[in-house]
Amino acid sequence: MVNDNSKTVEINRLKSPLKYDDYKVYDSHGNEIKGVETFSKLQYVIEPDSNILSDDEILEYAPNSKEAAKVRLRKGVGNNSDVMLIYDSLPWIIGFYYTILICIAIPVVYGGNKSLMFFVLILAILPLLYLYYIFNLKQYVDKSAKKQVKKSGFSTIGSTQENHESEGLESLKKYADEIEDLKASYDSKESAVRKLIEKRFEPPQITYERFMTIIDKSHDLFYHEAESALNITQLAVEDTPRVKNELENKINTLKSIIDQIEDLTNELVINISSDDKSDDDVKNLVDDMENLIDSVKDYK
Repeated sequence: MVNDNSKTVEINRLKSPLKYDDYKVYDSHGNEIKGVETFSKLQYVIEPDSNILSDDEILEYAPNSKEAAKVRLRKGVGNNSDVMLIYDSLPWIIGFYYTILICIAIPVVYGGNKSLMFFVLILAILPLLYLYYIFNLKQYVDKSAKKQVKKSGFSTIGSTQENHESEGLESLKKYADEIEDLKASYDSKESAVRKLIEKRFEPPQITYERFMTIIDKSHDLFYHEAESALNITQLAVEDTPRVKNELENKINTLKSIIDQIEDLTNELVINISSDDKSDDDVKNLVDDMENLIDSVKDYK
């Protein structure tokens, strides 16, 4: 049985900023973090210990991790992005595979050997069958998760309803895509502002601790709202004005948090570069962030 102290240590590890040294990335415990590279971005995410944290805790404290993707797929609310996160190296492997296969196929085709051409065709189809298999979202859902979904009011009976659970409504996909873009934007801006705070207020100053506490709260709020919005896009069974309004409100909240982080970053850059090291403007921005966090919590 996992004790509370172990959970606290693990949660603090997940929430602590990454450390960069000699072109490598480490967590607060000194463990090297491997980058997850896609066609559009490279990100570093701390993977949680699934033996310490529960599924819900993994989703809350490490929503961008591979473990969180596995949890969402098991619960029946995952999507193709989660599959791609788990198999992040697959595009590069398949690309390399087909490059080699094309090099082999060209002389075979020109040679006119039908047996070899048939064999090459089989080799070309095999990866497609594998992709079909791994992107079949139903295979990831365990029976207990299906029962939980059914108890919460979402029946698993019928192919249309199962599609809502795994993919969500097509009309809401644009919201999910926008939220994913905002998450990527937030991650980069949060990383930058943490570095600037550390540079401007070297720990263990009280000011440094206060700033980092606000950034931590901002992080928790941002990802709580983001995951809540994504759940709506995946679980909503009807495209109603109320659903759209709730999604737009949450997206506006995410944008507001990013704007606050961006303003704080700009102010810190100016403050560090200035001869006048007055902290008033910076502290005012932190107060604004606190007010934003409190207002969202009050709204909830």
